Amino acid sequence: MKTNTVKGFKDLLGDDAVKRAEVRKIVQEQFELYGLEPAETPTIEFEEFVKGEEEREDVVSEIFKLEDRGKRKLSLKYESTFQLKRIAKNQKLPYKVYQISRVFRDEPTSSNRLREFTQGDADIVGSSPNDETEFFSLVKSILDRLGIKSTIYINNRKLLNEILVSENIKEKYQDNVIQELDKLDKLPKKKVADNLKKFGAEKILKIFDGNEKDFEKYNFYKEIKELKKLCKFYGVKVEFQANLARGLSYYNGTIFEIKTNEMKETICGGGAYSIGGIQSFGFALGLDRLSVLSSVKGKKTKVQIISLGKDEASIILSNNLRENGISVNLLLNKSIGKAMDYANSRGIEKVIFVGDEEIKKKKFKVKDMLSGEEKFFNESNLLKYLK
Repeated sequence: MKTNTVKGFKDLLGDDAVKRAEVRKIVQEQFELYGLEPAETPTIEFEEFVKGEEEREDVVSEIFKLEDRGKRKLSLKYESTFQLKRIAKNQKLPYKVYQISRVFRDEPTSSNRLREFTQGDADIVGSSPNDETEFFSLVKSILDRLGIKSTIYINNRKLLNEILVSENIKEKYQDNVIQELDKLDKLPKKKVADNLKKFGAEKILKIFDGNEKDFEKYNFYKEIKELKKLCKFYGVKVEFQANLARGLSYYNGTIFEIKTNEMKETICGGGAYSIGGIQSFGFALGLDRLSVLSSVKGKKTKVQIISLGKDEASIILSNNLRENGISVNLLLNKSIGKAMDYANSRGIEKVIFVGDEEIKKKKFKVKDMLSGEEKFFNESNLLKYLK
């Protein structure tokens, strides 16, 4: 029997799991501080629903396909946006919602690209330009809390479409051309040019070599300008990137990606789209990549209580500490040596001994596992010390 994990999937244990939990907590806190409400949606959906109108997209071709006993065609969800088509119905607008869930993609793997990963999605159905800007503020606040330095790159699909029309690119090829432009930061320019030749569009590359001012002649650049103005009100810095395209064809306005010098992959991306004819805006960020980049440390168990033949007193003390928000690992049946080894292996900061001497003095001996220092505290002072 094979017990190793499947390629692109992994166990998350120990310090890595503790850190991920802290990253998730920070992301969730920030989502809720910006007025988003939580939602949970199924991991498995009908394949037809998962594919939707984006069946030709590269990312949709990477979905995991399943079949149940009834021979129904099912799929694991690859993201959460498509599920808004169902959950946003009859909601009071604007509908601000977030999901933090596992998603799956059957794609080539790398150190920072897994087939199963945890993704935080934030969306607002019934959005305005100000909502878009507030979402930039939201994602910036998440990254700031995580200690991740990054750059927000923006563009606009309407601007890209305007450029393609002005350059007489045939309408049937426009989505293909946009998908190729999106590869400019991933493939050599010559390779992209060769791909564009298939659609008679290689000439447009010269436009994207220009300065930002060169784009002011296009009508939809004004939306970039207005977005930048609003971002200043929130103290958010953004950079215009003319070739940014975000391959998915459902985008219909502002698009953005966030990158860091510490990782070649994008750490967050999103944009404007329509759900049931309602203008919307959203983004997704991968908690796996955020955990790799973040400087935060997860909160481990803080205290270990060792019972030296005083189980009842140890249980009462552990309950009192937990009621005051202090995490406790209680050991009733370990020798002192084994209990101390266990505390060291788990990175527990403080060890409290509960024995005859402690009960008589009504004071508990506490050992600081980092300094080796030992002190005695009555229960009220113990609470102050541990907090």
